[in-house]
Amino acid sequence: MTDIDLCYITASEALARFKARTLSPVELMHALIARADRVEKKVNAFTYRFYERALDAAKRAEAKYTRTDGRPRPLEGLAIAIKDETTIKGERTTFGSLVHKDDVDTRTAPPAELIFQAGAIMIARSTAPEFSCAPICHTRLWGITRTPWNLAFSSGGSSGGAGAALAAGVTTLANGSDIGGSIRIPASACGVYGYKPPYGRNPDSAPFNLDWYNHAGPMARSVADCALLQNVMSGPHPRDIVSIRPRLRIPDRFEPIKGMRIALSIDFGYAAVDPEVEANTRAAMAAFRDLGATVEEVELGWTRDAYRAAFAHFGIFGASVARLLPKHSRKLMPYTREFARRGRKVTMTDFLAGMETEGKMYDRLGALFQTFDILICPTLAVPSVKADQDLTDPDFRVNGKKVDAYLEWCLTYPFNMMSRCPVMSVPSGFAKSGVPTGLQIVGRPYDDVAVFRAAAAFERLRPLYDAPERRPDL
Repeated sequence: MTDIDLCYITASEALARFKARTLSPVELMHALIARADRVEKKVNAFTYRFYERALDAAKRAEAKYTRTDGRPRPLEGLAIAIKDETTIKGERTTFGSLVHKDDVDTRTAPPAELIFQAGAIMIARSTAPEFSCAPICHTRLWGITRTPWNLAFSSGGSSGGAGAALAAGVTTLANGSDIGGSIRIPASACGVYGYKPPYGRNPDSAPFNLDWYNHAGPMARSVADCALLQNVMSGPHPRDIVSIRPRLRIPDRFEPIKGMRIALSIDFGYAAVDPEVEANTRAAMAAFRDLGATVEEVELGWTRDAYRAAFAHFGIFGASVARLLPKHSRKLMPYTREFARRGRKVTMTDFLAGMETEGKMYDRLGALFQTFDILICPTLAVPSVKADQDLTDPDFRVNGKKVDAYLEWCLTYPFNMMSRCPVMSVPSGFAKSGVPTGLQIVGRPYDDVAVFRAAAAFERLRPLYDAPERRPDL
């Protein structure tokens, strides 16, 4: 196995090799660091890097596998990139902003706490847009993060560094957070797997743990690795009142999906979708049929009211950013100022109307789930956008239709509204640009296992990263 092969090894295989003593955590960490030294300037997935510290931790992990009395933990010795939004006591979390570039955290957020307790080693912090309030990854503090498949295009956001780092082979695992698609958008643009668990499944920090749009979750290069990290990140936590008890464990193996009933929606009834995205989604449905599932295209009957309702909810988030405008406006990115401006305009009447829209949307989706086991739809309406995309562009179009450049090219936000539904974004193919496309597998409320089962079956037909020709050419 070459060093490049090591960089793309799955976490599950790495753990098996650690236990069999055919691979050392130190050897794997050296390969990842060498890879990062070669490609990071192109991709720009990392903020702070902890290479020496990571190697020291890898040596300690190695000892747990070689000693007869060693007790390796679930993620012992695996490299992980932690998002520059997840606080870690004694470290700097900048939130992608010049405003916080010198701040030092006083508390470790539950996602990082659980990950470290399981033995994972932080190789670096992954980039995110300013305050994670954008679906691209571009900040004044850290620059532009790009999808490794075509450096002219964005990695997506807000967990853009996580997606790019996984696709570039500079980390084995990564965490993300998702309040409007921030795990699934970069998973699609970077050709990796990203899981938005149902609300409350994974604990997070206050106050955003109390926001039902907010979800902390895993990102990886395989479904099994997503399950591995999800099983570590989930469960009740003493600092999160909404974290669900008991903890759900995703199984290691799944039944075949023969007989599974799948609903397909390309556009929700109102969204503009790029022809390449639609073609790849329909081709994926043929694969599901080959696996024995039944697939039926359905009319969700949703309207653009969904987009307006989502932005009414985002007004909470926008208002928190707007507090920085009087003192720090010049330091903020244009998209941050725009997000704050929109947040200031939201009224309580708008917020209530948005909640009513959410209820009507689930009336349709809930009825659908009486007949179907899962819903599948594209993750993004386009493969990706340019790496330096202006989110305030008044003439942004998808398939000839003018849409809001800020988020309307993302088809993820409806499932933050339907927050109890688990959703995984999986790679569905590639566009002519070389950028991956993705599809969302949406489950019934709190039916995580059905989503993983469908994703795992599809992955067996469409593997990525297992051979050089199925990796980015960097």
